[in-house]
Amino acid sequence: MDLHLIERGIAIAGGILVAATSLVALKNDWHTPGLDNQVFKVMLALLFIGAVIATLAGATLLGNFPKAA
Repeated sequence: MDLHLIERGIAIAGGILVAATSLVALKNDWHTPGLDNQVFKVMLALLFIGAVIATLAGATLLGNFPKAA
């Protein structure tokens, strides 16, 4: 097994774990009032979006980029 396949597998598993954790935390914190909690919700949403993008990149589903010459 190549090293890059192991690295992609770890990246995909980590991205799924971070996305699930941030989504659960966002769901649990959704109805809390206060400005600091609103900022925390935005940060959790951005963390979720970043984890989804990282998971897609690890699975090479974002597109094929040309290799360097």
